Amino acid sequence: MINVFQPQLGKEELRAIKKVFESNWLGKGKITDQFEKEFSGYQGVNNNQIKSISCCTEGLFQSMELLEIGNGDEVILPSISFIAAGSAILKSGAKPIFCDVNKYSLNPSAEHIAAKITSRTKAVIILHYGGLPAPMDDIMELVSSKNIFLIEDSACSVASTYKNKACGTFGDIGIWSFDAMKILVTGDGGMMYFKDEETAKRAEHFLYLGLMSKSGLEKTDSVDKKWWEYDITYPGRRAIMNDITAALGLEQLNKLSMFIAKRRQVHNRYNEELKDLDYLSLPPEIPDHCKSSYYFYWIQTKEHKQRDRLAIYLKNKDIYSTFRYYPLHRVKYFGSDVVLPNTETAADTTLCIPMHQSLTNEDIDKIIDSIRSFKKTI
Repeated sequence: MINVFQPQLGKEELRAIKKVFESNWLGKGKITDQFEKEFSGYQGVNNNQIKSISCCTEGLFQSMELLEIGNGDEVILPSISFIAAGSAILKSGAKPIFCDVNKYSLNPSAEHIAAKITSRTKAVIILHYGGLPAPMDDIMELVSSKNIFLIEDSACSVASTYKNKACGTFGDIGIWSFDAMKILVTGDGGMMYFKDEETAKRAEHFLYLGLMSKSGLEKTDSVDKKWWEYDITYPGRRAIMNDITAALGLEQLNKLSMFIAKRRQVHNRYNEELKDLDYLSLPPEIPDHCKSSYYFYWIQTKEHKQRDRLAIYLKNKDIYSTFRYYPLHRVKYFGSDVVLPNTETAADTTLCIPMHQSLTNEDIDKIIDSIRSFKKTI
């Protein structure tokens, strides 16, 4: 089966993990600190603004607490979002308010968001769909004018930029994912960005049990003389990264430019070979002022029933495809009756086909040939 997502790992990652094992320290330590520092440099922000986390989902939940979002508040997000975003809002006691998206880019516009703003709106969560940056100038102008927090779910956008600024660093909080299906993988894990360094300091306590004290092993004057005594600033959870995960991350970060270059080649090949198929539309062109991470490559059928038939046709040829992300307003648990025309159309016609740096030329040929041959069945 040709996977829709797949990591690329090598001997470098194994050697890095071996060094961690040999150090006899597997928890959060110097390697994690190094990963945070190098990742912050890659994203062009201050090291004090970046904190590693156990996973992107935890970052979404932590965001609600750090921004003190709770009962009576509303948080706007596109219905085409990862399930954890909606769950984090609900768990905080706030109400998720689903907005529509552009039916081709699957990103929300400022107009889509503005239509849902009320006096109870406390924050907006946006997702840069598939690594394609959302229209950030208009969105930033809107949230600033309304004094609303902006949270960027940049799980798909580790290397995406908008006007030379990294996606994930526009809002009050940004979150990246390094799970097993992402571009840069650490098994699980992620990073959080904080515009306000004071919030970053609070997050450090929130992410590690609310503890104020440091380990007695740290060589610093700030270590308590009786290091077994402690206090907390907050009833926090344990949501930290460890040195095994970070060692993987450092090696993957070194390869990230190569990964993106390969994904760009696959993206361009799909564009060239599929552009003449009249039963499909392809992803929108990437604006000159944007750079994509090429996390998804999505095609959209002109007829609703064709999408499902195409997915089955490809699966029967050992090519896996999917649709990300199933609209949250269709999830019964959220109890939404909102009508979102563009989202509905996109949800019924969009298919994400294999896109990763491990695809071989033979894989790509097979995928393209299969999508082309499907037309004969219509």
